[in-house]
Amino acid sequence: MAVVRWFKRHFVVIAGLLTLGYLLLPNVIVTVFSFNKPKGRFNYEWQHFSLDAWEKPCGVADMCGSLSISLQIAVWATIGATLLGTMIAFALVRYRFRARGAINSLIFLPMAMPEVVMAASLLTLFLNMGAQLGFYTILIAHIMFCLSFVVTAVKARVMSMDPRLEQAAQDLYAGPVQTFLRVTLPIAAPGIAAGALLSFALSFDDFIITNFNAGSTVTFPMFVWGSAQRGTPVQINVIGTTMFLVAVLLVLVSMAITNRRNKVKA
Repeated sequence: MAVVRWFKRHFVVIAGLLTLGYLLLPNVIVTVFSFNKPKGRFNYEWQHFSLDAWEKPCGVADMCGSLSISLQIAVWATIGATLLGTMIAFALVRYRFRARGAINSLIFLPMAMPEVVMAASLLTLFLNMGAQLGFYTILIAHIMFCLSFVVTAVKARVMSMDPRLEQAAQDLYAGPVQTFLRVTLPIAAPGIAAGALLSFALSFDDFIITNFNAGSTVTFPMFVWGSAQRGTPVQINVIGTTMFLVAVLLVLVSMAITNRRNKVKA
């Protein structure tokens, strides 16, 4: 009976830890197999420990080139989507204008629409415009589908803001620019940062929309998909592990900064 009572008291914690472990299991497997030295072309069975892939992460032809293209597209798509999405979110929350309700509804379409439908639609648009498929068509497509996620994140943050803080700044003779930079922007910053990080992750990871509109340009997800047909190099696991560790590091740094600010306020 004591065991049953203990299990009931800690059921939520146990369920949470099991779920977290289930979610992290693929990352653990990718990390483990980044130290493998397979005998054949496919890195699916453990052979023996090796650091060869970590010592030569760009040892596979064209892999680091495709990674560089993906990072460039992700950075520029994040910048474009964050700037446009932030302005749209502020406009939808702070202003009243015609078709505001329709725009609010249309913003969610890219999030609800299947990627293959959006990919085919964008391809049709680019072909009808006579645009050459490549880096810039991918960038435009990524900004388009990342925009909705930024608007959603920033809009939620702006809606929770207390307008009296901005009014207090204006009462203290702060101009519109000062009020925005010193009051509005810092309060909205967490929502903007969340939208930017989400945009970067979605853009870097996207395959379907990119594959339709890439032309001869090869991004990292496309390289991984192509490699899987011929043989999966261990260096792919190295890049995946590195990206995962960077993401974890960013989360830890963010948590440390937040805890430090809370202690200062206390």
